[in-house]
Amino acid sequence: MLAGAAPLVSGALLVVQAWLLASVLDAAIVRQAPRQELLGAILGIAGLMLLRACITWAGERAGADAAERIKRHVRQALFARLVAKGPYWSRGKASGELASAVVDQVEALDGFFAKYLPAMAAAAMLPVAFSVLLLPVDVIAGLVLLITAPLIPLFMALVGWGAQGASRRHLRAFARLSGFFADRLRGLSTLKLYGRAQAEAASVVAASDALRQRTMSVLRIAFLSSAVLEFFAALGVAGVAVYIGLTYLGFLDLRWSPLTLQAGLFCLLMAPEVYAPLRQFAAHYHDRATALAAVTQIAVLFDGLPQDAEAGPAAPGAVALAASGAGAQVDVIGLRVNAPGRGQTVLDGAGLHLAPGEQVALMGPSGIGKSTLIEALARLRPFDGEVRIDGVPLADWDEAVLRQRVALIGQKPQLLAGSIADNLRLGRPGASDAELRDAARRACVLEFSDELPQGLDTPLGSRGHGLSGGQAQRVALARLFLRDPGLILLDEPTAHLDEATQARVLDEILEFSVGRTLLLATHAPAVAARFGRVLRVASGKVEDA
Repeated sequence: MLAGAAPLVSGALLVVQAWLLASVLDAAIVRQAPRQELLGAILGIAGLMLLRACITWAGERAGADAAERIKRHVRQALFARLVAKGPYWSRGKASGELASAVVDQVEALDGFFAKYLPAMAAAAMLPVAFSVLLLPVDVIAGLVLLITAPLIPLFMALVGWGAQGASRRHLRAFARLSGFFADRLRGLSTLKLYGRAQAEAASVVAASDALRQRTMSVLRIAFLSSAVLEFFAALGVAGVAVYIGLTYLGFLDLRWSPLTLQAGLFCLLMAPEVYAPLRQFAAHYHDRATALAAVTQIAVLFDGLPQDAEAGPAAPGAVALAASGAGAQVDVIGLRVNAPGRGQTVLDGAGLHLAPGEQVALMGPSGIGKSTLIEALARLRPFDGEVRIDGVPLADWDEAVLRQRVALIGQKPQLLAGSIADNLRLGRPGASDAELRDAARRACVLEFSDELPQGLDTPLGSRGHGLSGGQAQRVALARLFLRDPGLILLDEPTAHLDEATQARVLDEILEFSVGRTLLLATHAPAVAARFGRVLRVASGKVEDA
C-alpha cells in the first residue's frame, strides 16, 4: 500500500511544483518581477523537489521490503508443500528443478511486487488525472494527452501476450537446465569414470546456448514493448509542443482567450509527466510476464500452488502419548500400496496388529514390499486402506507429533554436510556432549570415530561423503538412541555390518526398544531369530511366519 500510494502522492505534489515553476517563469519574463519577490516560490519549488525525492525513496524501499516478505512467505509455503508431499513425491521430481523453483523462480516475483504493482497503480490513475487537470487550462492540450495516453497500455498489452509466452518458455528452459546441470554435477565422478565427461560438457554447452537464444527472444519482445511506448509518448508530447508553439506564433487560434505564458509553460511541463508513469510502467511490464511465467512453472512442478494452511490440532491423545514414550499400538487393515512402473500392487489387502511394546521381525525376499510397508506406516508413501497408531487414523496425526511418536531408519539414511556430531544432533538438537558420546557408543560409532583426528567433530561431505555404508547406518542408529519414540521402524539396520558389530548393535537396539514397539525388516535369519515374533511378506499379504 505504501509503495502504491507513494507515486500518487508524488504526482499530486508534481502538479503543484509545475504550476509554481510556470508562475515563477511567467512573473520573471512577462512581469519582470524582482528576484526577492520570487524567492519564496523558488524555495517552495526546491522543497517540493526534495519532498518528492524522499517520497519516491520511501515508496521504493517499501516495495522492496514488501517483495522480500512475500518471497520469504512463498518460499516457506513451497517448502511446507515439499515437506507435506514427502520423499515419495519428491523422488519423482528432478531435484534441480525443485531447487530452481524455490530459489530462482520465486526470485522472479521480486520485480512484480516491488516495481510493477506500484507502477501499475500510478499508470492507471496519473495520466488520466493529469490530462483531465489540463482541460481547464487548455482544452486542446488536455484532449491530445487524454486520447494518446490510453493507446499505450492497449498496444503494450498486445505485445505483452507474446512476452508472457516467451518468458514461460524461457523459465521452463532455465528450470530444465538447472535440473540437468545439478544431475550432472552430482554424478560427476561416475561420468569421469566412464569417460563421459567431455560428452556431458558438450551437452551442458548446448543446453546453455539454447537458454541464451530464448533469453534473447524475450529481450527482443521487451524492447519492442518499450519502442511502442516511446513512439506514442513522443507523438503526444510533440503534438502538444507544436500546438502551443503555433498558437504563440499566431498560426492557430482555437482558444476563446489568449494563451498566457504561465498556461503554456504549465502544459509543456506536464505533457512529459503524463507519459512518465507509463514509461515507468513499461520499464517494469516485463516483470509481470516473468512473474506469471514463474508462477505457472511453480504450479506445474508442485502440482498446484500452495495455499496458506493453518496447522490443524493434533489428534486426540496424540500429544500425551508422544510425550510418554510408551509403546505404540499399530493396526493395519486392508492395506493396498501401488508402486510406479509395476503392473501389480506391492501390497494388496495386507493387515497386521502390533501390540504396545511388541518387538517383531519382518522378513521376505527383496522387492516383496517390506520397505513399502514400513514407509506406509511412517506416512511416507500413499496407500489405500486403514492404518491406525494408538487407535488414531494415520491421516489424522499432526505432522510434528507423528515424527516424535514414530522413528524410521531406512536402508539409505540421510547424512548432511557437517561434522559427525552435527549429524547425530539431528536426533535431538539439545543433546549434551555426554549424551552424544553415549549414543555413539551404543551404535558402535566410537569404534571408527575415535580413530579419526577430530573424533566426532570430523567433518563429512554432502550425503555423508567420507563414511562407508555401514558407518553411515551406525550414525543413523545413534540418532535413534537420542530420541524417545513409541514406534521404531528399522529397514535392514545391520545389513552392512560384520557379524560381531551386528550382534553388538542388535543388542543395543533390543535393549533400547524395551517398552517400545519395534518392527525391524531383515533378510538375515540370525537377526530374525532374536525376536519373539516374525512376520513374513508374501503375495501382497503380511502373515506370521
